[in-house]
Amino acid sequence: MTTFDSFNLTKQLQRAIEDLAFDKPTPIQEEAFPVVLSGKDVVGIAQTGTGKTLAYMLPVLQLLKFSKQPHPRVLVMVPTRELVMQVVEQIKSFTTYMNVRVLGVFGESNINVQKMAVAEGLDILVATPGRLYDLVLSGFLTLKDVNKLVIDEVDVMLDLGFLPQLINIFDLLPSRRQNIMFSATLTSEVDALIDDFFMAPTRIAIAVSGTPLENIAQQAYPVKNFYTKVNLLVHLLQDKASFHKVLVFVSGKKVADRLFEKLEETIGASVGIIHSNKSQNFRIRSVLEFESGEKRVLIATDVISRGLDLDKISHVINFDTPIYAENYMHRIGRTGRATQQGNAILFFTPQEEPAKEAIEKLMSYQIPTSDFPDEVPQSNELSPEEKPRTTEKNYLPPTKKTSGLSFHEKKAKNQKENLGGSYKKKIAEKYKKAQTRGDKYNKRNK
Repeated sequence: MTTFDSFNLTKQLQRAIEDLAFDKPTPIQEEAFPVVLSGKDVVGIAQTGTGKTLAYMLPVLQLLKFSKQPHPRVLVMVPTRELVMQVVEQIKSFTTYMNVRVLGVFGESNINVQKMAVAEGLDILVATPGRLYDLVLSGFLTLKDVNKLVIDEVDVMLDLGFLPQLINIFDLLPSRRQNIMFSATLTSEVDALIDDFFMAPTRIAIAVSGTPLENIAQQAYPVKNFYTKVNLLVHLLQDKASFHKVLVFVSGKKVADRLFEKLEETIGASVGIIHSNKSQNFRIRSVLEFESGEKRVLIATDVISRGLDLDKISHVINFDTPIYAENYMHRIGRTGRATQQGNAILFFTPQEEPAKEAIEKLMSYQIPTSDFPDEVPQSNELSPEEKPRTTEKNYLPPTKKTSGLSFHEKKAKNQKENLGGSYKKKIAEKYKKAQTRGDKYNKRNK
Protein backbone atom coordinates (compact mmCIF):
# COMPACT_ATOMS: atom_id res chain seq x y z
CA MET A 1 0.00 0.00 0.00
CA THR A 2 1.41 3.38 -1.04
CA THR A 3 1.68 6.03 1.68
CA PHE A 4 2.84 9.64 1.72
CA ASP A 5 6.12 8.44 3.25
CA SER A 6 7.12 7.07 -0.16
CA PHE A 7 7.00 10.62 -1.59
CA ASN A 8 10.03 11.69 0.49
CA LEU A 9 8.34 14.98 1.37
CA THR A 10 10.04 17.79 3.24
CA LYS A 11 9.53 17.78 6.99
CA GLN A 12 7.24 20.82 6.76
CA LEU A 13 4.94 19.16 4.21
CA GLN A 14 4.99 15.84 6.06
CA ARG A 15 3.86 17.53 9.30
CA ALA A 16 1.04 19.33 7.46
CA ILE A 17 -0.15 16.05 5.91
CA GLU A 18 -0.17 14.43 9.34
CA ASP A 19 -2.14 17.35 10.81
CA LEU A 20 -4.72 16.95 8.03
CA ALA A 21 -4.98 13.22 8.89
CA PHE A 22 -4.44 12.07 5.33
CA ASP A 23 -3.69 8.35 5.56
CA LYS A 24 -2.72 7.51 2.00
CA PRO A 25 -2.69 9.29 -1.36
CA THR A 26 -5.66 8.97 -3.71
CA PRO A 27 -5.04 7.38 -7.14
CA ILE A 28 -4.71 10.78 -8.87
CA GLN A 29 -2.26 11.99 -6.19
CA GLU A 30 -0.19 8.83 -6.46
CA GLU A 31 0.09 8.99 -10.24
CA ALA A 32 0.49 12.76 -10.59
CA PHE A 33 3.18 13.33 -7.93
CA PRO A 34 6.25 11.91 -9.76
CA VAL A 35 5.18 13.35 -13.14
CA VAL A 36 4.62 16.89 -11.83
CA LEU A 37 7.84 16.61 -9.82
CA SER A 38 9.77 15.77 -13.03
CA GLY A 39 8.83 19.12 -14.58
CA LYS A 40 6.93 17.65 -17.54
CA ASP A 41 3.65 19.10 -18.78
CA VAL A 42 0.73 17.17 -17.27
CA VAL A 43 -2.93 16.67 -18.18
CA GLY A 44 -4.94 14.98 -15.44
CA ILE A 45 -8.47 13.65 -15.88
CA ALA A 46 -10.23 12.97 -12.58
CA GLN A 47 -13.53 13.65 -10.85
CA THR A 48 -14.10 16.55 -8.51
CA GLY A 49 -13.53 15.36 -4.96
CA THR A 50 -10.65 13.00 -5.74
CA GLY A 51 -7.98 15.26 -4.21
CA LYS A 52 -6.87 17.11 -7.35
CA THR A 53 -5.66 20.19 -5.46
CA LEU A 54 -3.22 18.18 -3.38
CA ALA A 55 -2.29 16.14 -6.47
CA TYR A 56 -0.79 19.18 -8.20
CA MET A 57 0.16 21.32 -5.18
CA LEU A 58 2.13 18.69 -3.24
CA PRO A 59 4.91 18.30 -5.86
CA VAL A 60 4.82 22.05 -6.60
CA LEU A 61 5.33 22.87 -2.91
CA GLN A 62 8.03 20.21 -2.65
CA LEU A 63 10.05 22.14 -5.25
CA LEU A 64 9.17 25.67 -4.10
CA LYS A 65 12.11 27.36 -2.37
CA PHE A 66 11.96 30.37 -0.06
CA SER A 67 12.26 33.67 -1.89
CA LYS A 68 11.67 37.35 -1.19
CA GLN A 69 10.98 38.25 -4.82
CA PRO A 70 7.73 40.20 -5.21
CA HIS A 71 6.27 38.48 -8.28
CA PRO A 72 4.40 35.14 -8.25
CA ARG A 73 6.26 31.99 -9.30
CA VAL A 74 3.22 29.69 -9.31
CA LEU A 75 -0.06 30.64 -11.00
CA VAL A 76 -3.23 28.64 -10.41
CA MET A 77 -6.25 29.54 -12.55
CA VAL A 78 -9.77 28.37 -11.67
CA PRO A 79 -13.16 29.34 -13.17
CA THR A 80 -15.09 30.75 -10.18
CA ARG A 81 -14.61 32.86 -7.06
CA GLU A 82 -15.83 29.97 -4.90
CA LEU A 83 -13.03 27.77 -6.26
CA VAL A 84 -10.46 30.54 -5.70
CA MET A 85 -11.38 30.73 -2.02
CA GLN A 86 -11.46 26.94 -1.70
CA VAL A 87 -8.05 26.42 -3.34
CA VAL A 88 -6.43 29.24 -1.31
CA GLU A 89 -7.75 27.73 1.92
CA GLN A 90 -6.42 24.29 0.94
CA ILE A 91 -2.98 25.62 -0.02
CA LYS A 92 -2.73 27.44 3.30
CA SER A 93 -3.50 24.20 5.12
CA PHE A 94 -0.73 22.45 3.15
CA THR A 95 1.79 25.22 3.96
CA THR A 96 1.15 25.59 7.71
CA TYR A 97 4.84 25.02 8.44
CA MET A 98 6.21 26.79 5.34
CA ASN A 99 6.92 30.45 4.67
CA VAL A 100 4.79 30.74 1.53
CA ARG A 101 2.78 33.79 0.50
CA VAL A 102 -0.57 32.83 -1.09
CA LEU A 103 -3.13 35.23 -2.57
CA GLY A 104 -6.50 34.71 -4.25
CA VAL A 105 -8.04 37.25 -6.64
CA PHE A 106 -11.42 37.15 -8.39
CA GLY A 107 -14.06 39.41 -9.89
CA GLU A 108 -17.01 40.97 -8.09
CA SER A 109 -14.64 42.30 -5.41
CA ASN A 110 -12.69 45.53 -4.92
CA ILE A 111 -9.80 45.51 -7.40
CA ASN A 112 -7.96 48.28 -5.54
CA VAL A 113 -7.72 46.13 -2.41
CA GLN A 114 -6.35 43.30 -4.57
CA LYS A 115 -3.82 45.64 -6.18
CA MET A 116 -2.49 46.57 -2.75
CA ALA A 117 -2.27 42.89 -1.76
CA VAL A 118 -0.36 42.06 -4.96
CA ALA A 119 2.07 44.91 -4.33
CA GLU A 120 3.07 43.35 -0.98
CA GLY A 121 4.58 40.38 -2.84
CA LEU A 122 3.49 36.75 -3.20
CA ASP A 123 4.68 33.28 -4.19
CA ILE A 124 1.46 31.56 -5.30
CA LEU A 125 -1.40 33.36 -7.01
CA VAL A 126 -4.83 31.74 -7.37
CA ALA A 127 -7.08 33.66 -9.76
CA THR A 128 -10.01 33.68 -12.12
CA PRO A 129 -8.93 34.54 -15.70
CA GLY A 130 -10.91 37.78 -15.99
CA ARG A 131 -9.62 39.44 -12.83
CA LEU A 132 -6.09 38.15 -13.44
CA TYR A 133 -6.02 39.82 -16.85
CA ASP A 134 -7.40 43.07 -15.41
CA LEU A 135 -4.60 43.18 -12.82
CA VAL A 136 -1.93 42.55 -15.47
CA LEU A 137 -3.32 45.30 -17.73
CA SER A 138 -3.39 47.73 -14.80
CA GLY A 139 0.36 47.27 -14.38
CA PHE A 140 0.11 46.12 -10.76
CA LEU A 141 0.86 42.47 -11.59
CA THR A 142 3.56 40.91 -13.74
CA LEU A 143 3.76 37.25 -14.73
CA LYS A 144 7.38 37.24 -15.91
CA ASP A 145 8.56 34.98 -13.05
CA VAL A 146 5.83 32.32 -13.32
CA ASN A 147 7.50 28.95 -13.90
CA LYS A 148 4.52 26.72 -13.08
CA LEU A 149 1.04 27.25 -14.52
CA VAL A 150 -1.87 25.23 -13.16
CA ILE A 151 -5.29 25.34 -14.84
CA ASP A 152 -7.88 23.57 -12.68
CA GLU A 153 -11.42 22.74 -13.86
CA VAL A 154 -10.42 23.78 -17.38
CA ASP A 155 -13.54 22.25 -18.94
CA VAL A 156 -15.76 24.52 -16.84
CA MET A 157 -13.52 27.49 -17.66
CA LEU A 158 -13.92 26.96 -21.41
CA ASP A 159 -17.65 26.30 -21.11
CA LEU A 160 -18.04 29.65 -19.34
CA GLY A 161 -16.35 31.43 -22.27
CA PHE A 162 -12.92 32.18 -20.79
CA LEU A 163 -10.95 31.01 -23.84
CA PRO A 164 -10.02 34.56 -25.08
CA GLN A 165 -8.69 35.52 -21.64
CA LEU A 166 -6.74 32.27 -21.39
CA ILE A 167 -5.07 32.86 -24.75
CA ASN A 168 -4.17 36.44 -23.76
CA ILE A 169 -2.69 35.23 -20.47
CA PHE A 170 -0.65 32.53 -22.25
CA ASP A 171 0.94 35.29 -24.36
CA LEU A 172 1.99 37.15 -21.20
CA LEU A 173 3.62 34.14 -19.52
CA PRO A 174 7.25 33.07 -19.98
CA SER A 175 7.62 30.51 -22.76
CA ARG A 176 9.71 28.27 -20.51
CA ARG A 177 7.30 27.02 -17.87
CA GLN A 178 5.63 23.84 -16.71
CA ASN A 179 1.96 23.51 -17.65
CA ILE A 180 -0.34 21.47 -15.40
CA MET A 181 -3.97 21.01 -16.38
CA PHE A 182 -6.74 19.19 -14.52
CA SER A 183 -10.24 18.47 -15.76
CA ALA A 184 -13.10 16.13 -14.90
CA THR A 185 -14.33 15.83 -18.48
CA LEU A 186 -12.68 16.06 -21.88
CA THR A 187 -14.04 18.21 -24.69
CA SER A 188 -12.80 19.15 -28.15
CA GLU A 189 -11.99 22.65 -26.82
CA VAL A 190 -9.82 21.18 -24.07
CA ASP A 191 -8.00 19.04 -26.63
CA ALA A 192 -7.39 22.07 -28.86
CA LEU A 193 -5.99 24.05 -25.93
CA ILE A 194 -3.61 21.20 -25.07
CA ASP A 195 -2.41 20.92 -28.68
CA ASP A 196 -1.74 24.66 -28.95
CA PHE A 197 0.02 25.40 -25.65
CA PHE A 198 1.37 22.17 -24.13
CA MET A 199 4.63 20.41 -24.94
CA ALA A 200 4.13 16.63 -25.23
CA PRO A 201 2.09 16.40 -22.01
CA THR A 202 1.83 13.24 -19.92
CA ARG A 203 -1.83 12.23 -19.62
CA ILE A 204 -3.13 10.76 -16.38
CA ALA A 205 -6.70 9.42 -16.47
CA ILE A 206 -8.28 8.05 -13.31
CA ALA A 207 -11.38 5.88 -13.59
CA VAL A 208 -14.51 7.20 -11.94
CA SER A 209 -14.61 6.13 -8.32
CA GLY A 210 -17.86 4.75 -6.94
CA THR A 211 -19.13 3.52 -10.30
CA PRO A 212 -19.77 -0.19 -9.76
CA LEU A 213 -20.72 -1.44 -13.20
CA GLU A 214 -22.35 -4.49 -11.68
CA ASN A 215 -25.02 -2.20 -10.18
CA ILE A 216 -25.81 -0.58 -13.52
CA ALA A 217 -27.83 -2.31 -16.24
CA GLN A 218 -26.59 -0.94 -19.57
CA GLN A 219 -28.41 -0.93 -22.88
CA ALA A 220 -27.78 0.60 -26.33
CA TYR A 221 -30.07 1.50 -29.24
CA PRO A 222 -28.88 2.07 -32.82
CA VAL A 223 -30.67 5.24 -33.98
CA LYS A 224 -30.83 6.91 -37.38
CA ASN A 225 -30.50 10.62 -36.48
CA PHE A 226 -31.34 13.38 -33.99
CA TYR A 227 -35.10 13.54 -34.57
CA THR A 228 -35.39 9.75 -34.49
CA LYS A 229 -33.59 9.89 -31.13
CA VAL A 230 -36.26 12.35 -29.96
CA ASN A 231 -39.02 9.92 -31.02
CA LEU A 232 -37.32 7.04 -29.18
CA LEU A 233 -36.81 9.11 -26.03
CA VAL A 234 -40.47 10.17 -25.99
CA HIS A 235 -41.46 6.51 -26.44
CA LEU A 236 -39.33 5.39 -23.48
CA LEU A 237 -40.53 8.19 -21.21
CA GLN A 238 -44.14 7.07 -21.63
CA ASP A 239 -43.37 4.43 -19.01
CA LYS A 240 -43.63 6.82 -16.06
CA ALA A 241 -43.42 4.09 -13.43
CA SER A 242 -39.98 2.87 -14.58
CA PHE A 243 -38.60 6.18 -15.87
CA HIS A 244 -39.53 8.19 -12.77
CA LYS A 245 -36.28 10.22 -12.41
CA VAL A 246 -34.33 10.52 -15.65
CA LEU A 247 -31.10 12.41 -16.33
CA VAL A 248 -30.58 12.98 -20.08
CA PHE A 249 -27.07 13.88 -21.23
CA VAL A 250 -26.46 15.77 -24.47
CA SER A 251 -23.31 16.94 -26.22
CA GLY A 252 -23.81 20.69 -26.06
CA LYS A 253 -25.98 23.67 -25.20
CA LYS A 254 -27.64 24.06 -28.62
CA VAL A 255 -28.60 20.39 -28.70
CA ALA A 256 -29.93 20.70 -25.14
CA ASP A 257 -32.17 23.64 -26.06
CA ARG A 258 -33.46 21.92 -29.21
CA LEU A 259 -34.26 18.71 -27.30
CA PHE A 260 -35.94 20.65 -24.50
CA GLU A 261 -38.27 22.36 -26.99
CA LYS A 262 -39.23 19.01 -28.53
CA LEU A 263 -39.85 17.29 -25.20
CA GLU A 264 -41.90 20.23 -23.91
CA GLU A 265 -44.20 19.79 -26.90
CA THR A 266 -44.80 16.11 -26.10
CA ILE A 267 -44.43 15.47 -22.35
CA GLY A 268 -45.24 18.96 -21.12
CA ALA A 269 -43.90 20.74 -18.04
CA SER A 270 -42.27 17.68 -16.45
CA VAL A 271 -38.96 18.31 -18.23
CA GLY A 272 -36.20 20.64 -17.04
CA ILE A 273 -32.91 21.82 -18.52
CA ILE A 274 -29.57 22.96 -17.15
CA HIS A 275 -26.49 24.34 -18.92
CA SER A 276 -24.06 27.25 -18.55
CA ASN A 277 -26.08 29.67 -20.71
CA LYS A 278 -28.88 29.58 -18.15
CA SER A 279 -28.77 31.98 -15.21
CA GLN A 280 -27.63 30.79 -11.80
CA ASN A 281 -31.15 31.15 -10.36
CA PHE A 282 -32.63 29.20 -13.28
CA ARG A 283 -30.13 26.36 -12.79
CA ILE A 284 -30.76 26.19 -9.04
CA ARG A 285 -34.52 26.14 -9.58
CA SER A 286 -34.23 23.38 -12.23
CA VAL A 287 -32.22 21.16 -9.86
CA LEU A 288 -34.58 21.74 -6.92
CA GLU A 289 -37.61 20.92 -9.08
CA PHE A 290 -35.92 17.75 -10.33
CA GLU A 291 -34.97 16.65 -6.80
CA SER A 292 -38.47 17.31 -5.46
CA GLY A 293 -40.06 15.29 -8.25
CA GLU A 294 -41.81 18.25 -9.84
CA LYS A 295 -39.65 17.64 -12.93
CA ARG A 296 -39.32 13.99 -13.96
CA VAL A 297 -36.68 14.60 -16.66
CA LEU A 298 -33.59 16.83 -16.52
CA ILE A 299 -31.56 17.59 -19.67
CA ALA A 300 -27.93 18.43 -18.91
CA THR A 301 -24.56 18.94 -20.57
CA ASP A 302 -21.48 17.09 -19.33
CA VAL A 303 -19.71 20.11 -17.86
CA ILE A 304 -22.54 21.77 -15.96
CA SER A 305 -23.83 18.51 -14.51
CA ARG A 306 -20.58 17.79 -12.67
CA GLY A 307 -21.46 19.84 -9.63
CA LEU A 308 -24.85 18.17 -9.21
CA ASP A 309 -25.32 15.86 -6.25
CA LEU A 310 -28.42 13.94 -7.27
CA ASP A 311 -29.81 10.82 -5.62
CA LYS A 312 -32.05 7.95 -6.74
CA ILE A 313 -31.67 8.53 -10.49
CA SER A 314 -33.69 5.74 -12.12
CA HIS A 315 -32.11 6.15 -15.58
CA VAL A 316 -29.22 7.95 -17.20
CA ILE A 317 -29.91 8.33 -20.91
CA ASN A 318 -26.99 9.20 -23.17
CA PHE A 319 -28.90 11.03 -25.90
CA ASP A 320 -25.55 11.64 -27.61
CA THR A 321 -22.66 9.21 -27.46
CA PRO A 322 -19.79 11.10 -25.79
CA ILE A 323 -16.66 11.51 -27.93
CA TYR A 324 -14.46 10.83 -24.90
CA ALA A 325 -15.01 7.43 -23.30
CA GLU A 326 -14.20 8.77 -19.81
CA ASN A 327 -17.22 11.09 -20.02
CA TYR A 328 -19.51 8.09 -20.40
CA MET A 329 -18.20 6.73 -17.10
CA HIS A 330 -18.90 10.08 -15.42
CA ARG A 331 -22.42 10.09 -16.81
CA ILE A 332 -23.54 6.61 -15.81
CA GLY A 333 -21.98 7.07 -12.37
CA ARG A 334 -25.03 9.22 -11.53
CA THR A 335 -27.20 6.09 -11.29
CA GLY A 336 -26.72 2.83 -9.40
CA ARG A 337 -25.23 4.52 -6.34
CA ALA A 338 -24.61 2.63 -3.11
CA THR A 339 -26.56 -0.64 -3.32
CA GLN A 340 -29.30 0.70 -5.60
CA GLN A 341 -29.83 -0.72 -9.06
CA GLY A 342 -29.16 1.78 -11.82
CA ASN A 343 -29.98 1.91 -15.53
CA ALA A 344 -27.98 3.45 -18.34
CA ILE A 345 -29.20 3.74 -21.94
CA LEU A 346 -27.06 4.82 -24.89
CA PHE A 347 -28.36 6.14 -28.24
CA PHE A 348 -25.85 5.91 -31.07
CA THR A 349 -25.97 6.80 -34.76
CA PRO A 350 -23.72 5.16 -37.38
CA GLN A 351 -21.38 8.15 -37.06
CA GLU A 352 -21.21 7.63 -33.27
CA GLU A 353 -20.47 3.91 -33.42
CA PRO A 354 -16.64 4.36 -33.17
CA ALA A 355 -17.16 6.36 -29.95
CA LYS A 356 -19.34 3.56 -28.60
CA GLU A 357 -16.61 1.02 -29.34
CA ALA A 358 -14.06 3.19 -27.50
CA ILE A 359 -16.36 3.24 -24.45
CA GLU A 360 -16.67 -0.55 -24.53
CA LYS A 361 -12.90 -0.90 -24.80
CA LEU A 362 -12.40 1.34 -21.75
CA MET A 363 -14.88 -0.68 -19.68
CA SER A 364 -13.77 -4.06 -21.08
CA TYR A 365 -17.48 -4.66 -21.51
CA GLN A 366 -19.74 -4.83 -24.56
CA ILE A 367 -22.97 -2.90 -24.04
CA PRO A 368 -25.99 -5.08 -24.96
CA THR A 369 -27.68 -3.70 -28.07
CA SER A 370 -31.47 -3.71 -28.38
CA ASP A 371 -33.43 -3.59 -31.63
CA PHE A 372 -35.01 -0.29 -32.52
CA PRO A 373 -38.73 -0.51 -31.60
CA ASP A 374 -40.97 -1.00 -34.63
CA GLU A 375 -43.68 1.26 -33.19
CA VAL A 376 -41.34 4.28 -33.00
CA PRO A 377 -41.42 6.44 -36.16
CA GLN A 378 -38.10 7.09 -37.89
CA SER A 379 -37.53 10.63 -39.12
CA ASN A 380 -35.69 11.72 -42.26
CA GLU A 381 -35.28 15.28 -40.98
CA LEU A 382 -31.72 16.26 -40.11
CA SER A 383 -30.58 18.61 -37.37
CA PRO A 384 -28.25 21.52 -38.29
CA GLU A 385 -25.27 19.50 -37.01
CA GLU A 386 -26.20 16.52 -39.19
CA LYS A 387 -26.75 18.40 -42.44
CA PRO A 388 -23.84 18.16 -44.89
CA ARG A 389 -21.72 21.26 -45.00
CA THR A 390 -21.83 23.16 -48.27
CA THR A 391 -18.74 25.01 -49.46
CA GLU A 392 -19.16 28.58 -50.63
CA LYS A 393 -19.18 29.10 -54.38
CA ASN A 394 -16.35 31.03 -56.01
CA TYR A 395 -17.89 34.09 -57.65
CA LEU A 396 -14.61 35.43 -59.10
CA PRO A 397 -14.46 35.53 -62.94
CA PRO A 398 -12.61 32.58 -64.43
CA THR A 399 -9.03 33.18 -65.49
CA LYS A 400 -8.16 32.85 -69.16
CA LYS A 401 -6.11 29.80 -69.98
CA THR A 402 -3.40 29.97 -72.64
CA SER A 403 -2.09 27.01 -74.50
CA GLY A 404 1.54 26.27 -75.12
CA LEU A 405 4.54 27.58 -73.17
CA SER A 406 4.13 30.08 -70.39
CA PHE A 407 5.57 32.97 -72.47
CA HIS A 408 4.22 36.40 -73.37
CA GLU A 409 5.54 39.51 -75.04
CA LYS A 410 6.63 42.37 -72.82
CA LYS A 411 4.67 45.59 -72.91
CA ALA A 412 6.34 48.50 -74.69
CA LYS A 413 7.13 50.34 -71.46
CA ASN A 414 8.97 47.27 -70.20
CA GLN A 415 11.12 46.82 -73.34
CA LYS A 416 13.70 49.51 -72.54
CA GLU A 417 17.28 48.40 -72.88
CA ASN A 418 19.80 49.08 -70.12
CA LEU A 419 22.67 50.87 -71.91
CA GLY A 420 24.69 51.45 -68.78
CA GLY A 421 26.29 54.81 -67.90
CA SER A 422 26.00 57.09 -64.95
CA TYR A 423 22.54 57.52 -63.49
CA LYS A 424 23.43 61.02 -62.28
CA LYS A 425 24.57 62.04 -65.81
CA LYS A 426 21.23 60.99 -67.28
CA ILE A 427 19.35 62.91 -64.65
CA ALA A 428 21.53 65.98 -65.21
CA GLU A 429 20.78 65.91 -68.96
CA LYS A 430 17.07 65.56 -68.37
CA TYR A 431 16.82 68.15 -65.62
CA LYS A 432 19.30 70.95 -66.48
CA LYS A 433 20.16 73.60 -63.92
CA ALA A 434 18.70 77.10 -64.37
CA GLN A 435 21.07 79.62 -65.91
CA THR A 436 22.64 82.19 -63.61
CA ARG A 437 22.94 85.94 -64.48
CA GLY A 438 26.58 85.43 -65.30
CA ASP A 439 25.76 82.66 -67.77
CA LYS A 440 23.26 84.90 -69.53
CA TYR A 441 25.75 87.85 -69.67
CA ASN A 442 28.55 85.72 -71.11
CA LYS A 443 26.19 84.28 -73.72
CA ARG A 444 25.18 87.78 -74.93
CA ASN A 445 28.80 88.97 -75.24
CA LYS A 446 30.00 86.00 -77.32
